[in-house]
Amino acid sequence: MTSLSAELRTFYEARQQQIPAEIRQIMQRASQELADSGQADRALTVGAQAPRFNLPSATGQTVALDDLLNDGPVVLTFYRGAWCPYCNIALRSLQEHHEAMTARGARLVAVSPQIPDESLTLTEKHDLAFDVLSDIGSETAKQYGLAFGLPDDLAAVYDKLGFDLQRVNDGHPRTLPLPATYVIDRDGTIRWAFVDTDYTTRAEPADIIATLDTLH
Repeated sequence: MTSLSAELRTFYEARQQQIPAEIRQIMQRASQELADSGQADRALTVGAQAPRFNLPSATGQTVALDDLLNDGPVVLTFYRGAWCPYCNIALRSLQEHHEAMTARGARLVAVSPQIPDESLTLTEKHDLAFDVLSDIGSETAKQYGLAFGLPDDLAAVYDKLGFDLQRVNDGHPRTLPLPATYVIDRDGTIRWAFVDTDYTTRAEPADIIATLDTLH
């Protein structure tokens, strides 16, 4: 099976050919500024207690981290939204490995700043077997040290591309989470963390599964 990183790299290289040079420059500059900001270093990491949350799901339920932890370890992944093709590729890959995670007693949940109605279209589109939660205003992402503000020029590019973050993020168009995935033990301790300012890279499902194997 192709690794997720290889799949993302292939998509990235093809995508670069389609994006006008001036937009590429804005994206690259914003990515570099975010990397230089030290944001990833401020995010929660291994050994920290995972901040608790109660968030609405795409199917109208409220999902609490404490309830999930009562059943076993939790794989918690933060993504930018259904408008982000890298997020969609990553979520599909997690879906492909979902059975392996549940076989190890874990629950997988994905969190984005999108309103539940937008998350539902994503759930339907990919037939995801795990909960997709709405973190309006990225309040939970802030607790994990993941939320950041889009610079003006990149926000303008996203508007031009028709992403309509004002609507899908319920009035919080400039705040997004860094791509991140955590493996949280039943006692609420973060046992493994992937955080990157580069939205084109994501946690490798094989690494998540390997971590779950160490929790037994």
